[in-house]
Amino acid sequence: MSDHYFTAEPASPDQRRDRTVRLRGEEVTVQTAGGVFSPDHLDAGTEVLLREVPEPPVEGDLLDLGCGWGPITLAMAAASPLARVWAVDVNERALDLTRRNAELAGAVRVHAVRPEDVPEDVRFAAIWSNPPIRVGKEVLHAMLRQWLHRLLPGGEAHLVVAKHLGSDSLLRWLDTELGAEFSAERAATAKGFRVLRVVRAG
Repeated sequence: MSDHYFTAEPASPDQRRDRTVRLRGEEVTVQTAGGVFSPDHLDAGTEVLLREVPEPPVEGDLLDLGCGWGPITLAMAAASPLARVWAVDVNERALDLTRRNAELAGAVRVHAVRPEDVPEDVRFAAIWSNPPIRVGKEVLHAMLRQWLHRLLPGGEAHLVVAKHLGSDSLLRWLDTELGAEFSAERAATAKGFRVLRVVRAG
């Protein structure tokens, strides 16, 4: 299969299959398919992120950046049913799967959309992401700069990145390039992954 998970319209067959995954201690039945990130299981990075992040704010707007088939979105929605969860991806199949999985989970306040379809005035109380490192440093940095600047004052972002894919250099970039009102630190390390926390000053 030659599709990348950041392909807008995957060419591989859209063969849906049911999976049971554990998200923050809860077993959830989901649908996955080829042509999206980690279609066969909950990937190790996302598992680490979901284990290490604090509880999200109970309401407001929350963002899952690069949602794939939706595990982070589903975990956010389950933890904060009064919040509006934005699941953002460029992959149309991923967005369709996230919508379907949110429906299966009864998560009615999930909006799975392309990046350009998030209203400009939306600001986020929290961002959780397993970002698409393999898009390349320039694209990744532009994406993170765009979305992290939409954090509310006092808001926090948590990103999970494999150590061997440059988590430490990304942390240095986050801490120096976002602006004086942002700070970044390593929040956790597990299974070869770093969880990076970015805070916007209140």
